[in-house]
Amino acid sequence: MTSALPLIGHADAESAFLSANASGKLHHAWLIEGPAGIGKSRLAQRLAAFMLGARGPIEAPLDATSDDPVMQTYLTGGHPDRRIVQIELNDKGKPRQDITVDQVRDLNHFFTLRPAMGGWRVGIIDALDELNRNAANALLKTLEEPPNSSILFLINHGSRPILPTIRSRCRTLRLRALSDDDTLGVLKLAGAPKEAAGLSRGRPGLGIRLSSASGLQAANAARALLRSMPKPNDALLTAAVQAANTDAIALEAFSAEVLGWLADKAEGNPAAADAWLKTSRLLGEVGALNMEASQTTAKLIARLYSSVGRG
Repeated sequence: MTSALPLIGHADAESAFLSANASGKLHHAWLIEGPAGIGKSRLAQRLAAFMLGARGPIEAPLDATSDDPVMQTYLTGGHPDRRIVQIELNDKGKPRQDITVDQVRDLNHFFTLRPAMGGWRVGIIDALDELNRNAANALLKTLEEPPNSSILFLINHGSRPILPTIRSRCRTLRLRALSDDDTLGVLKLAGAPKEAAGLSRGRPGLGIRLSSASGLQAANAARALLRSMPKPNDALLTAAVQAANTDAIALEAFSAEVLGWLADKAEGNPAAADAWLKTSRLLGEVGALNMEASQTTAKLIARLYSSVGRG
């Protein structure tokens, strides 16, 4: 029987947590960081379920199965001692821009209560990158004065800097992109379309998200454009811009192809390395600057030209 929250890869991170737990010196806050789409949330969920009492076989204590009563309660979202903080929907049913201070204050209050099941209280913030400044400051209250029998998992994609005062109060588990074999294993387990493999680059969650019709079209348009560099014709440029501007997923897929192409060329190529760095910064600032998709696409293409010259 397989785990109810299976995880492929990241065995070192799990082992580090289990060792800390076995030592009796478990830290109250764990920062789980690495690129988006590699399994950070899944790891946090496994650790949370374990701390709440879900148990697997002796040789794999985090692999509790769905017939475990604690895991059953956890998977249905009904466990009273778990709280997950994520971006919520606004009054119009659309995602808010960030995690609000009220959400974090609610989490802080949750930690002041006695555990309903007599064990631990567990919180997950998914993700730190999405806290607004007031929310980040409010989080410090719990980190500085952790209640007894409480543990907090903070997921960090690294898309923006986090407060040093938050980092210094956490123990860090750094996760890396998966190997090709592990990536394929995750995609198979998830029943993802075969096209997701070519979009993943070691981040199966990203590949799954980008394998929509618009994402695939934008990725293919980007690849055609990249193959034609440094002298793409007008038709390829037009097709790339139109595909990238279809929707948010399309822009993300287009951006991922450009960034990956620049990364591949960066070694030994100062111009490509500089373009990769500037592109990474640009993509990290898109939300904060409220840039239109067309503006972002134009800047991405300009970065391409700067890396190879216009010929």
